[in-house]
Amino acid sequence: MAPPPPLPLTPSTPLLHGEFGSYPARGPRFALTLTPQALHIQRLRPKPEARPRGGLVLLAEVSGCCTLRSRSPSDSAAYFCIYTYPRGRRGGRRRAARTFRADGAATYEENRAEAQRWATALTCLLRGLPLPGDGEITPDLLPRPPRLLLLVNPFGGRGLAWHWCKNHVLPMISEAGLSFNLIQTERHNHARELVQGLSLSEWDGIVTVSGDGLLYEVLNGLLERPDWEEAVKTPVGILPCGSGNALAGAVNQHGGFEPALGIDLLLNCSLLLCRGGSHPLDLLSVTLASGSRCFSFLSVAWGFVSDVDIQSERFRALGSARFTLGTVLGLATLHTYRGRLSYLPATVEPASPAPAHGLPRAKSELTLAPGPAPPVAHSPLHRSVSDLPLPLPQPALTSPGSPEPLPILSLNGGGPELAGDWGGAGDAPLSPDPLLPSPPGSPKAAQLSPITEGASEMPASSGLPPPTPDARVAISAGGPPDHLLPPLGAPLPPGWVTMEGDFVLILAISPSHLGADLVAAPHARFDDGLVHLCWVRGGISRAALLRLFLAMERGNHFSLGCPQLGYAAARAFRLEPLTPRGVLTVDGEQVEYGPLQAQVHPGLGTLLTGPSGRPGREP
Repeated sequence: MAPPPPLPLTPSTPLLHGEFGSYPARGPRFALTLTPQALHIQRLRPKPEARPRGGLVLLAEVSGCCTLRSRSPSDSAAYFCIYTYPRGRRGGRRRAARTFRADGAATYEENRAEAQRWATALTCLLRGLPLPGDGEITPDLLPRPPRLLLLVNPFGGRGLAWHWCKNHVLPMISEAGLSFNLIQTERHNHARELVQGLSLSEWDGIVTVSGDGLLYEVLNGLLERPDWEEAVKTPVGILPCGSGNALAGAVNQHGGFEPALGIDLLLNCSLLLCRGGSHPLDLLSVTLASGSRCFSFLSVAWGFVSDVDIQSERFRALGSARFTLGTVLGLATLHTYRGRLSYLPATVEPASPAPAHGLPRAKSELTLAPGPAPPVAHSPLHRSVSDLPLPLPQPALTSPGSPEPLPILSLNGGGPELAGDWGGAGDAPLSPDPLLPSPPGSPKAAQLSPITEGASEMPASSGLPPPTPDARVAISAGGPPDHLLPPLGAPLPPGWVTMEGDFVLILAISPSHLGADLVAAPHARFDDGLVHLCWVRGGISRAALLRLFLAMERGNHFSLGCPQLGYAAARAFRLEPLTPRGVLTVDGEQVEYGPLQAQVHPGLGTLLTGPSGRPGREP
């Protein structure tokens, strides 16, 4: 018999409605209504609220949920807890947890079934899973949790990447029920080497916790594998803990959040990661003068942008402020460069800046609280590999009159986990109540202790060494052929456009953002099949160039009418510097100086983006 069709949902369709008590039990009672966009909370007793404060919990601000039970044998109620990250009055997000008491039935089993029904429905909405048309919502709807490999560069940004990961990222994705292992990178190209030796079938995604440079290593490492055609399909994600965080800025915009920096941007991107969902990602293959080839997800830059990027390396300890200081210094010593830019124009006009439509989401593999799973064999990664190499803060979870220790469940299928709301007020009498056991094949995590054998000391506040002036990228043996490009140095085929002159900068960018707060190509999409060429010709004043970059914060620099600013949408391009000295960068990494050419490979990669749209309040 075929399963019933999914429910036709509108943003305000009531999916579940019920009455719950609060925790502790002596608190007020609430009416809860779950819709596809929000959880509505109305206080019933002791006095109904006309305009309840905190009565609307947007699902876009929910990381996950769980069911709990009391340690008191006489308590027949079950508990339903949701973890949220609402925006405060000053704009920043703060973690909050709401726990509700399902106590409408006489037995614990009936109350537990009701709490699990709500937790399952909410999780399906968060992960984009359809709800059955007959209304039978059971934990069987939830597949296994996705397995993520987190790569953390502890030197990212101002050297705070590991601190931010430990205190913000790991708690949130654990609340979402995601299964993960974590590796700290130790040197330049460490991530590149790691992904070349991974057994990719064990992972549902690779997520970098750093700036854009670590993702550059991961993507190029995947494309250097003998099985690159399959390897590059591995979804990759980024959680911003670096300086520029350009791709994270584009992901944040794609998810419908307001522009953000620092911790707020990290929390936004972590929320999107918890929701699941992926999107095709265009990659740009770049052939350098020596014949070596690398792949770019972000940009190729020459002139002012690359000068600021590389020369500001010495200010890395300032975080994103390094680019502000670098821009000021670059304006003081403004240079022009003579060069030749040729490009193959796009056959279709680029998309308008309208918000993207809803996109199909990747299949969710989420459970709320996986139980112990049998161990499986993993391929050896590196001696610095560790499953959760940190002691997460565990509050003393005890209840009055119940001195026995609280049972501990698994975060990743085998190691210790925090129970319920981490350190939230009033959680002491509750323990986790798993919806589903982990299915066979789920990885078993190691104990929460770092692997110290062979581990190197991490300097507290140092950045990766900047590339030398004669830096070279590794040759990429894999990847698709560049069918649009003749050999570098050969004449270009008909249909190409060529311009020559003095330039302040030339920028070829794939996504919308050049930095978390710089929208260089506001109409760009991850999979539009285009490289967006921007250039500024010589003769522009320092004041006019500064106005362009200030306007770029909102993406309206093209509306200034600057005569030196140019733009073209292309499928391939060739850049030939005619000035003997200069700096070329690919995704912020300095490469050999000389002529280069590049071609877009549409949808070659896959990016973990979360759902698209603009979160907002329901009508």
